[in-house]
Amino acid sequence: MTVFHFFNCAILTFGPHAVYYSATPLSEYDTIGTSVKAAAVYLGTALVKLVCLATFLNVSENDCFDPYQELLKVLINFIDVAGLYFALTQLTHRNISQTHKFQAVGLGWAFADSVLHRLVPLWVGARGLEFTWEYIYQGLEANANLVLNLSLAALGSLMWLRKNKPRTLIPIIYACAGVLTTMPSITSYLRRAMGWQTSKLVGFELFSSLMMAFISWQLFSACQRPA
Repeated sequence: MTVFHFFNCAILTFGPHAVYYSATPLSEYDTIGTSVKAAAVYLGTALVKLVCLATFLNVSENDCFDPYQELLKVLINFIDVAGLYFALTQLTHRNISQTHKFQAVGLGWAFADSVLHRLVPLWVGARGLEFTWEYIYQGLEANANLVLNLSLAALGSLMWLRKNKPRTLIPIIYACAGVLTTMPSITSYLRRAMGWQTSKLVGFELFSSLMMAFISWQLFSACQRPA
């Protein structure tokens, strides 16, 4: 029973990444190399973030919301933006379109994040003797994270790869990218300061990821139209 629960949670956490790759044109254009390179860039970015977090953040004894610490986390999270910029603009890719490039980079980025932050907790905890909703919620969070990373990669491609975009959309693109970058601090505030339970917090993450995906899709479609 415990092994069955572990496999269910693992499929819920990592399965959507494989489904997205096989169900979209990414598999037809063989973009797995781009996703692997993006995952490697994410691991390097995560290492830099870990060093910065250990250097500049204080370890708090209580789980309260500290605005100063969260502001530092927001600034450190912008390292992800720098890593995403490198993955989208500096890596060598196959001859694929801008649409397929940001999807491959976002998919690799999200998969590496799920492996780094969720694989070990799943392996250690989901095989326990008692059933818990914790790892079900963790899998749902991974799905929301996949959508958020794809949205951020789409906005990044508009910021750095799309030159002839409407001027009126530029502030909206940057504002949405800023919201996506600060999403971890937003969820931290809701959990620590507002006292939201895990189920409510996961519901918010899923809803906000779908909303940001819709907005990003609309912005990307608007920038694709001829002027």
